[in-house]
Amino acid sequence: MYTVSKNTKLISYALMLIGLIAVVHGFISDAHRSWPSLMVNNYFFLAISAFAIFFVTLQYVSEAAWAIPFKRIAEGITSYFLIGGIIMLFIIIAGKLHWNHIWHWMVDGIMDPNHKYYDPIIAGKQAYLNFPFFFIRALAYIFGWWYASKRLIALSRKEDIEGGLSNYKKSITLSAIFIVFFGYSSSMMAWDWIMSIDTHWFSTLFGWFVFSSMGVTGFTMIAMIAIYLKRKGNLEYVNENHIHDLGKWIFSFSILWTYMWFSQFMLIWYSNIPEEVTYYMARWDNYNALFWITSVINFIFPLLILMSRDSKRNFGYIMTVGVIVLIGHWCNVFLMIIPGVMKDHWYIGFTEIGMFLGFLGLFLMIVNKALTKAPLFVKNHPFADESIHHHI
Repeated sequence: MYTVSKNTKLISYALMLIGLIAVVHGFISDAHRSWPSLMVNNYFFLAISAFAIFFVTLQYVSEAAWAIPFKRIAEGITSYFLIGGIIMLFIIIAGKLHWNHIWHWMVDGIMDPNHKYYDPIIAGKQAYLNFPFFFIRALAYIFGWWYASKRLIALSRKEDIEGGLSNYKKSITLSAIFIVFFGYSSSMMAWDWIMSIDTHWFSTLFGWFVFSSMGVTGFTMIAMIAIYLKRKGNLEYVNENHIHDLGKWIFSFSILWTYMWFSQFMLIWYSNIPEEVTYYMARWDNYNALFWITSVINFIFPLLILMSRDSKRNFGYIMTVGVIVLIGHWCNVFLMIIPGVMKDHWYIGFTEIGMFLGFLGLFLMIVNKALTKAPLFVKNHPFADESIHHHI
């Protein structure tokens, strides 16, 4: 059984303390800036935990053996989802109460033709963008993803005790249902929580763009935790062949993200339709350096470092790329959310960095605690022996 070291606990608590100080400082000094920063950092780790649920279900449906050693890690990552989902619901309710102004369409009177704040374009979206329906959808996403993870973990624990194929087959059935639900809900979540911040704008690629970012960060986090545990003397069955496969997924999802980024940007920028191109103009004019640095980091570093076979089998390379990728995709989330709220009044300072460190500490504490609740390698899984002898 895995046990959390005192140093790991101390680091987690120290990071959480920094985050708490950043939250208090931020909301006292500039609440308008702090709310979107809170959302950026919570969403970043919430998306990673949501993808971890998808990762578990994907392995069941595809009957993959290579990923079995990472199954408990992914299950542990999903444990953040409940607290992250609650924080997200709190941010949404705070928006309705006008404690924050993240979603412009929540402004009173904006859909009323007789009100001075009336916006005919936003009013045309009232059937979808109204708070009761918006909140119900958020509850559905969070409850659906949380329930699937809770049920799959319970079946996994029963499989350890009982053996046989009964729990495994139940997990496959649940996973098949969940993947369909996740396919729709992950895109709708992206439309609701992020795309509707820039209420006039829309992109039919946006759901896939967000999903590809979730994939990169999700696979990266699984790989980094696996390497950390391996270096600490755990995960005895994990070797360079298993990490190689994770490296291929990080590489391929980085290319997918770049493809989605370029396709969305190129089509909108060169079509030059005013109501569409304004989204990129806001980022081009006020976030130009961050916009291009983020795009280059998220494509060039994974491409150059992970292209060769040997680099994907090198634990040090994977950890290095992992840190770069997580920073790059945090900046990507920042660029999706902040410009629609803060416009040109932005900068990355102690509030943003401190909150990130705080959420990182919270995430690590929750995941590490979850990893102590069961053996890191599953027992009685039908593909367990095959996964141990995985070789590519």
